[in-house]
Amino acid sequence: MTTYEQAAQLELARWSEKMRRKPSLTNRLAKSWQTRINRLIPDKVHAVITGAIKHMTRAVLLGSEYTAPTPVGQLPLDEREAAVHNRIAWYKRVGAAEGGLTGAAGLLVGLTDFPLLLSLKMKMLYDIAALYGYDVSDYRERLYILHIFQLAFSSQSRRQTLFTQMENWDTYAQTLPNDINQFDWLTFQQEYRDYIDLAKMLQLVPGIGAVVGVVANWRLVDELGKAAVMAYRLRQIE
Repeated sequence: MTTYEQAAQLELARWSEKMRRKPSLTNRLAKSWQTRINRLIPDKVHAVITGAIKHMTRAVLLGSEYTAPTPVGQLPLDEREAAVHNRIAWYKRVGAAEGGLTGAAGLLVGLTDFPLLLSLKMKMLYDIAALYGYDVSDYRERLYILHIFQLAFSSQSRRQTLFTQMENWDTYAQTLPNDINQFDWLTFQQEYRDYIDLAKMLQLVPGIGAVVGVVANWRLVDELGKAAVMAYRLRQIE
């Protein structure tokens, strides 16, 4: 094992412990507070988010709209991850620029940021999967991508469940239904919506929307990229 692989393994161990951790009092209070905030958000905004997530989830599961990149062959982990981090950095810049433009344009245009950002994140995950050598034309690899997405943007209690499944993915994948309509997209969209609502609502506020859009999108894409790196290390290092 190289020095880089040893360092990566230590980072993975720390991250895995974090994923297994039980929800703290702070986590539970934050979830309760977010639920109250959701009641104040206009139904129109909820409808846009829910519709965008539902469409994106089905597109991923059906393999439509997103082109499957060619998986990269044998590479040392350090070279593979150098390419991954470069790709994440590119998507962060694009996401920040898109968030700034839609945030500066006001409420109606700002609402279009939800589906645009979702699409950008999914394309990034497809690219990352291919760079780690996985073929996302396989339905189960697309499900793994959705697990990564949920892991990045869910409550701690939901992360525990997801991580348990991902730790033993090869075994768990054999139990997955062949019928894609059995995927629990409702829980998926609710967890994601709860996670991003506050930051994205601020993006719609005149005067500060552009700044909030840049920061929020940069952070959200960055968090997803970090989760993807760890999730694929979980399989690569094993």
